[in-house]
Amino acid sequence: MLYLYHMRFILFLSLALVALLSCKSQQQASDSSASSESTTATVTVDFSGDNAYNLVKTQCDFGPRVPGTPAHSKCAQWLEQSLSETCDSVIVQEAQVTTFDGKTLNIKNFIGSFNPASDNRILLLAHWDCRPWADNDPDPAKRKEPVMGANDAASGVAVLLELAHIMKDNRPNIGVDILLVDAEDWGENENEDSWALGTQYWAKNPHVTGYSARFGILLDMVGAKGARFGKEIMSMQYAPSVVNEVWNIARESGYGNYFDSNLGGAITDDHIVVNKMGIQCIDIIDTRQDSDTGFFAGWHTIDDTLHWIDKGVLKAVGQTVANVIYSY
Repeated sequence: MLYLYHMRFILFLSLALVALLSCKSQQQASDSSASSESTTATVTVDFSGDNAYNLVKTQCDFGPRVPGTPAHSKCAQWLEQSLSETCDSVIVQEAQVTTFDGKTLNIKNFIGSFNPASDNRILLLAHWDCRPWADNDPDPAKRKEPVMGANDAASGVAVLLELAHIMKDNRPNIGVDILLVDAEDWGENENEDSWALGTQYWAKNPHVTGYSARFGILLDMVGAKGARFGKEIMSMQYAPSVVNEVWNIARESGYGNYFDSNLGGAITDDHIVVNKMGIQCIDIIDTRQDSDTGFFAGWHTIDDTLHWIDKGVLKAVGQTVANVIYSY
């Protein structure tokens, strides 16, 4: 993913967005179907941060999951098996995409569904590939090495896989689709369309013709120590009522210290593609305005390894999303 705006513009954009949202909040609240049937969050299931941590570790044990590598292939087999053990149905979407640097990648998107016959659905997604080069590493000699991607984005995948285990034994009242997308992180700075290639393919070729969902939640970098999840600016532009619903449930669930009520950064990520196809989608992502990059210190470096992962952060995100699901 790419930080969409330079940090010096964030304050201006934040103030402008607050003004815009305050003018339109009443209309957006009435137009949105995302929160019309939700209720106050009640903890009906227990999300395990320990289990999610182990699922991060399993992904890292394969090595960097860069498209075209043995680690990527082995992880793909494991993801398909894991979803098949929990979901009602699993679709593997295979495709070829072309990167900004002219490479052809063979990719796989995975869609695991619960209650697939229901027209009332929630979309949960994360990318499962790793960046092929650590171009943000402080050591220039290491910038051509692949990124392990423990936080970016094995953490999001792990949370979704653990949610799948929960939903297997605790049937949700709503249809839920888990979308694990490939080739998100083979992008070029200043070229927004070069990112999220797997999601771009899925949006043009959805696994169900005319696919729709009440809303979507993207999980990206949701496991690092010290994480704070501000209200991502593009999410607030596209789906403010969904953001506010999720953040309210996080606070009611006891995780307000992780889910910051202030605005975060503006990110080019998979959720932008989903919003453009007509589904309101938000990004739960750890952004840090005291960082030169806007992200945690291990972002796009060879240091994005398991030592960053905090079970408490995984628990906070996973339990919040679980409470969203079971509030319907």
